[in-house]
Amino acid sequence: MTEERVRIEKLEKLDQETLERLIEIYMRGYEGMREYGGEGEGYAKRYLRWCWNKARDGFFVAKINDEIAGFIVCDNDWFSKYEGRTVGAIHEFVVDKRYQGHGIGHKLMERGLEYLKNYNDRVELWVGEKNEAAIKFYRRYGFKKVGQSGIWVRMVRKEDKREEKENR
Repeated sequence: MTEERVRIEKLEKLDQETLERLIEIYMRGYEGMREYGGEGEGYAKRYLRWCWNKARDGFFVAKINDEIAGFIVCDNDWFSKYEGRTVGAIHEFVVDKRYQGHGIGHKLMERGLEYLKNYNDRVELWVGEKNEAAIKFYRRYGFKKVGQSGIWVRMVRKEDKREEKENR
């Protein structure tokens, strides 16, 4: 598989077929880490519908040919009780295990952060404390651990708006 074949698109509709594919990717993504992936397919369906309703404009999919290989859900209007204000949030981010290691996650993250920086100077996400590969991945994008609640680690990325203004 070559990276050129990967397209990142805004999800335009959440029909039954698409929802089923997203659930499949979600469930496969949490294999071996079920404590972070909810209580099965029923939970995944409700959660992904919630994501769609909450952050439709920031719901991006990676496609290889016409098959969805992963997705990221970016919310530009998330009230963070930890920040005491609205921030950007990444609610979900998963690449089908069959397609991991081919740069798809990087393309999704870059598209998601590009979207969020138009609205927010700070982005937060939560990741399972044992998901060391994901924590390492997020650190490469400037996320820092700032707290923990139970099995979840809170990570935050700050955008430097000064640099952006100087480049105008």
